[in-house]
Amino acid sequence: MMRYYLVVSGLLLWCAMVGHNGLAMVMNEKLLNTSASQDFYADALGKAILFFEGQRSGKLPKQRVTWRGDSALSDGKLENVDLSGGYYDAGDNVKFGWTISYSVSLLSWSAIEFRGQIRSVNKQLHHLRNAIRWGTDFILKSHTSPTTLYTQVGDGNGDHQCWERPEDMDTPRTLYKIDANSPGTEAAADAAAALAAASIVFKQSDPNYSSILLAKSKSLFDFADKYRGSYSASCPFYCSYSGYEDELLWAASWLYKASGESKYLDYVLSNQGWSHGVPELSWDNKFVGAQILLTEEFYSGKNQLSKFKGDAESFLCTVMPGSSSVQIKTTPGLLFTRDASNLQYATGSTLALMIFSKILKKNRIDGVQCGSVHFSASQIKTFAKTQVDYILGNNPMSMSYMVGFGSKFPQQLHHRGSSIPSIKDHQPKVGCSEGQSNYYNSPNPNPNIHVGAIVGGPDSNDHFSDARSDYSHSEPTTYINAAFVGSVAALLSRNEQGTTQFSLNDERIVN
Repeated sequence: MMRYYLVVSGLLLWCAMVGHNGLAMVMNEKLLNTSASQDFYADALGKAILFFEGQRSGKLPKQRVTWRGDSALSDGKLENVDLSGGYYDAGDNVKFGWTISYSVSLLSWSAIEFRGQIRSVNKQLHHLRNAIRWGTDFILKSHTSPTTLYTQVGDGNGDHQCWERPEDMDTPRTLYKIDANSPGTEAAADAAAALAAASIVFKQSDPNYSSILLAKSKSLFDFADKYRGSYSASCPFYCSYSGYEDELLWAASWLYKASGESKYLDYVLSNQGWSHGVPELSWDNKFVGAQILLTEEFYSGKNQLSKFKGDAESFLCTVMPGSSSVQIKTTPGLLFTRDASNLQYATGSTLALMIFSKILKKNRIDGVQCGSVHFSASQIKTFAKTQVDYILGNNPMSMSYMVGFGSKFPQQLHHRGSSIPSIKDHQPKVGCSEGQSNYYNSPNPNPNIHVGAIVGGPDSNDHFSDARSDYSHSEPTTYINAAFVGSVAALLSRNEQGTTQFSLNDERIVN
C-alpha cells in the first residue's frame, strides 16, 4: 500500500501560488521514495495507454482488452472505400476524424518529448506506438485523394439516440468528407499535423512508414491551405469555434519539425499575425501547441520566432495560480475551464506546461515573468504535477478519475461497450431499446472495467456524482487520455538501466 508524506517545499510553493487568489489547499503527495513514485506513475501511464485498445474500431488484433470484439467492418462501403479501423472517440460509436487526428498528435508529441521516460516502463513505448499507428492507419485510409478527406463515419444524431455495443451496431454509418468544393481546413490541417508528428515517432523504428506519413502530411497541408474554409460538417458535435488559423500553424510547425524544410518555417513567420495568447490547448484550439513547438525552435537559435515564444509565455501566465494575469481559475486543486468534460482542458494545459517546463530547463532559462510574479521551470512542473495527482486521487473526493486505477474510481462510465456485457459473455444482440432500459438506466456498475479511461471529471465544486447519465462528467474521450499520457510520463525517471514493470490487476485483461 502506498504511504504518504508531506513534501514541504512543494507545499510552500503551492500555497504561495494559490494564496494570491485567496485559495488554500494542502496537497498530500503519494510519494514515499523514488521507487514508489515511479511505480505509481508507471502504473498510471500503462493504463492510460491501454485505454486506446478499448476504443478500437474494426478488425481487432490479439489485444489485452479482451471484452471488445470486431466492429464496424463495413465502414466506408457506402462509397466503396475502406474506412474500417480508427477509434471511437468517446462513449459512443461514431468515428470523428478531427478528434482522432488531435489525439494522435498529442500521443506522438508525448512519444517524442518523453521517449526515455516511456521507454523506461516495460513495453509501454511499444504499446504507445501501436496506439499511434492504429490512428495514423485510419487517417491514411481517410485521405483518398489529394483533395478528399473523410472526416466522420456514423450518424451522430442516430447514434446518440441508441445505446448498443459497437459489436451490435446497426445505426447508419453515414459518411462525411471534405473536398475542394466543401473544404474543412481545420480537419485537414489537424490530420496533416498528426501524420507529421507520427512520422517523427516512426523515423527510426520504421523509416518506410515514416516517409509515407510525411508525404501524406504534406499533401493534407497543401489541401488545407489551398482550399480554405471552416469545418462544420459534424455540428453539433465537433464544430470549429476558434477558426482554422491555429490548425494551419500547428500543422506547419509539425511539418517543419518533421522535415526541416524552410518553407514551413517561412509559412509560420509570414502568418505569425494569426498567433495570440490563449488560455487552453484543446481539440478546437491548437495555438498553444504551435507556440510551444516554435518556442523550442526559438531557443535553438531562430530568434525571428520571438512572437510565438511570447504568446506561449502568455498562455502560462493565464493558467498558473498566483499570476497577475491568470484567467483560468482553480477549484481547491483543479484547473477549471468549462464544466462539460473539464478534464480535457486540464490535461491539455498540463501537457503544455510539462513540455514548456522541459524546454526552459533544457535551455537553462531562468523562468517566466508574469507581471510581478516569477515562475521557474521547476515551479511550473510542480504545479503541473498537482493536476496529474488530482486526477489520480489526490482530490476532495479521494477518488481516481481514471477507471481501474486505485481503490476508488468511477463505476458508471458513460460508455456503451463498457456498460453492456461483452459479446464474449453475452452473444445475443443487444438492441437500442434493450440497451437503454437494461443497461443505460441500470443502477449497477459497468460489467466491463474500461481500464485507463479518464472521465470528464468533477464539477466546479470538486463534486463527482458517478452517474452514467451524466455524460458531461462521466464520459471518457481519446483526447483526454492522449494529453494525460505525456503529462504523467513527464513525472517518470529516464533511468533505462532497468524497466519498471507494468501490471494489470483485472481479470478481464490479459497481458
